[in-house]
Amino acid sequence: MGKQKQQVISRFFAPKPKSPPPPPPPPPKISATVTFSPAKRRLTSNFTTSRKHPKLSPHTQNPVPPSLHQRFLQKLLEPSTPQQHPASSSKPPTYTPLEQQVLDLKAKHPDVLLMVEVGYKYRFFGQDAEHASRVLGIYAHMDHNFLTASIPTFRLNVHVRRLVTAGYKVGVVKQTETAAIKAHGSNRSAPFERGLSALYTKATLEAAPDLGGAEDGCGGESNYLLCVVEKSVLDEKGGVDARIGIVAVEISTGDVVFGEFCDGFLRSALEAVVLNLSPAELLLGDPLSKQTEKLLLDFAGPASNVRVERFSRDCFIDGGALAEVMTLYENMHIDSPSDSIQSNDLTENRSQKLIIKEVMNMPDLAVQALALTIRHLKEFGFERILCSGASIRPFSSNTEMTLSANALQQLEVLKNNSDGSEIGSLLQIMNRTLTIFGSRLLRHWVSHPLCDQTLISARLHAVSEIAQSMGSCNSVKNLVRVEEDPDVAIVQPELAYTLSLVLTTLGRAPDIQRGITRIFHCTATPSEFVAVIQAILSAGKQLQQLNIGEGNNNTLRPNLLKKLILTASSDSVIGNAAKMLSSLNIDSADLGDLTKLIIASEGQFPEVIRAREAFKLAVEQLDSMIDFYRKQLGMKNLEFISISGTTHLIELSTDVKVPSNWVKVNSTKKTIRYHPPEVLTTLDKLSLAKEELTVACRAAWNNFLTDFSKHYAEFQAAVQALAALDCLHSLAILSRNKGYVCPVFVDDHEPVQIQISSGRHPVLETTLQDNFVPNDTNMHADGEYCQIVTGPNMGGKSCYIRQVALIVIMAQVGSFVPASSAKLHVLDRIYTRMGASDSIQLGRSTFLEELSETSHILNSCTEHSLVIIDELGRGTSTHDGMAIAHATLHYLLKQKRSMVLFVTHYPKIASLATEFPGSVAAYHVSHLISHDASKNSNLDHDVTYLYKLVPGVSERSFGFKVAQLAQS
Repeated sequence: MGKQKQQVISRFFAPKPKSPPPPPPPPPKISATVTFSPAKRRLTSNFTTSRKHPKLSPHTQNPVPPSLHQRFLQKLLEPSTPQQHPASSSKPPTYTPLEQQVLDLKAKHPDVLLMVEVGYKYRFFGQDAEHASRVLGIYAHMDHNFLTASIPTFRLNVHVRRLVTAGYKVGVVKQTETAAIKAHGSNRSAPFERGLSALYTKATLEAAPDLGGAEDGCGGESNYLLCVVEKSVLDEKGGVDARIGIVAVEISTGDVVFGEFCDGFLRSALEAVVLNLSPAELLLGDPLSKQTEKLLLDFAGPASNVRVERFSRDCFIDGGALAEVMTLYENMHIDSPSDSIQSNDLTENRSQKLIIKEVMNMPDLAVQALALTIRHLKEFGFERILCSGASIRPFSSNTEMTLSANALQQLEVLKNNSDGSEIGSLLQIMNRTLTIFGSRLLRHWVSHPLCDQTLISARLHAVSEIAQSMGSCNSVKNLVRVEEDPDVAIVQPELAYTLSLVLTTLGRAPDIQRGITRIFHCTATPSEFVAVIQAILSAGKQLQQLNIGEGNNNTLRPNLLKKLILTASSDSVIGNAAKMLSSLNIDSADLGDLTKLIIASEGQFPEVIRAREAFKLAVEQLDSMIDFYRKQLGMKNLEFISISGTTHLIELSTDVKVPSNWVKVNSTKKTIRYHPPEVLTTLDKLSLAKEELTVACRAAWNNFLTDFSKHYAEFQAAVQALAALDCLHSLAILSRNKGYVCPVFVDDHEPVQIQISSGRHPVLETTLQDNFVPNDTNMHADGEYCQIVTGPNMGGKSCYIRQVALIVIMAQVGSFVPASSAKLHVLDRIYTRMGASDSIQLGRSTFLEELSETSHILNSCTEHSLVIIDELGRGTSTHDGMAIAHATLHYLLKQKRSMVLFVTHYPKIASLATEFPGSVAAYHVSHLISHDASKNSNLDHDVTYLYKLVPGVSERSFGFKVAQLAQS
């Protein structure tokens, strides 16, 4: 043996033969192109493309078989589409039953990324597997005829959200039959039937079944679905403008917005809509003009992952859109439950008539957008939200100021201009809300200030009452002057405490606004339903303790605050909430046990009662069998046992003889466990009865959720009242913590004026704290209504004019303001032209943007508007820019007589003060200059900025000092 082993070793280390290696084979001729999965493509990039010769054995000169690692790499790098031999290329592929199901589903839903439930995994097939592999970072490989990838079922929530965030429309395909029911069906030998159970996109995710309601990563953000349609119209100048119709739906909250408006070449009005709503999905009604399409596609760029879908409007010619909308409302009325129709017949009919009347009064293009939205939502099963009518509102109204896209961006109302986040914006400073739905409402308030003095005064009075209850001394300043009523209310001291307690509790609960809408969509889980309804019930009962009733003696006068508290704590909402909760088993809801969830009574849910009786009978029949086996085996203490989920086992010692037809399940060293044939038959019946009970309970649960729709309007009104209370409470906290004062609004018949004493920038004041320098503003339509502001660069000119605009916005929102006093007239619009920016992707230069925005201001502003223009004319030569700035300001002063703040570096502009004496005044931000004879007089003077607005024109702009700061 030793000699033989030595010979083997010597052969292994023998020198290689000197015969030359065989010639390399000719290069293969490429006859087809193969594709690789993304994971394989990344791996192949690490290897060289040269063809290596096979390794030969040193003894036999035969090819050495590949190692295990080499075989793994070959399998890993195999092409995703197998090459077909010429002889078999004409033969059609043979698909497995599962693959055939996938092909059929893909043919029905070609634009959907499908996730197919197979056992304990969700699988992707074909192109879907490549997309999932790239987005989710999972491995894709060939299996039979398709590239495939998979994820475990318990990770469905995470991966669907990642795919939806990447902009995909994701469909989940589940088995439509269980094993127990299939075993008793006619197709027991066929594969499981599968169907599309849910569709997910960014706009529908929070309202969708199984995944919605978690609010992972969404917070208070809205996910609007915005539909846009347009038609070309000729304006007075003969150019081609567009008339645009929009419908926006927040499916998870039930908010429906519609509008129709004319827009110019730059689509500034449409841009304001997009910035206000920040939609997650766009529906484009073809045909659209190039300008509109450019704007929308630029918003839905790669960085935003906003989904875009297109629909044709050809079918809506000759009133087709209105007919489709009316058909939906008719079908909803027919499909409504009979019991709800009987119980709420008058209410339902009245609500239905109001909705139809509102739709009939919609503009034509808005109706077309609504019809397209209905057609899109039918695919998801969410079209019923458009029939609720609880929150259908116009985008702009006579009582609200719609801020333009320029105003929102240049004043940093919703987002800052540095990184696009909410930090450093006016909204972030004002947001002290405690609930998610309150935060969403406050965003709307800030972007849509009020234009009605009565509504503004109502909000200010409510904020004053809450702040007074908190013990703020500043809250009572000017309170008598808000409303001409000398009888100032003495507010209950427990008001602020009760509101804070209610809102804090709601902040810890789920988002009840999205929760009630998910109940309306029948996608809420039992635990979610209980949590949402309990939160509304608890909040209503706590607010009722304030005893603010119509017949009660209370210290709150009839105002906005009283109205909101009564709506949120109405007897109808509390009674219906308690009644619905009494029909459910709370413990079973927490466990997710549908079979014990519904407390069925006589006349309600008879199918559930019958299924429970059948299941109980099967259990009793199975348990009674133990007596027969005790007698058969002569064991009085014999009992059924359960091991590892297997029930009704009979455990016997190994020496006990049993009938030959007993089935051995498992065993230990000393015992054997059996299933007698009668037990197996009865277990089969029990399994079927349990599945039928589950089906009946699920159907009853769906009917229970559907029945909630008749209460949806009043529950949504209660939630909106709670959101408004949260906003008012937030503004009261802001006024108390910041030391703000209550603004005073003059009557509408008085001249337009802006009188601000020691005004401060609300955002910069938070950053600089005590170092911020306040400024006064005094503008009056019968006196000085234009201020020309000059001064050095970085002296605070832009900060001053921004702070005036922001104080006006805060005051008309209904908030206290950062000043020692403020006397204002209600303004209809705020127009801004600030900074230098271009839109290269939209084909707009800096100068075109500048002049287009200025033209829009000149055509739209009124004597009740505030116009802010900062350094107009910077986009062209000095003389041209000065001429444009002079002509623009002259037109505003002579023709429009708006409130104007005009910042410029052209000193000659201040000469307009002599042409309009008393109406125009020149100001500059003060500064100090240190004179040093040894230094150059132009470059080396030290400038100290004082940031105080004083009368007069600044002699210099000190641009060289800014250049020195920039180290240029």
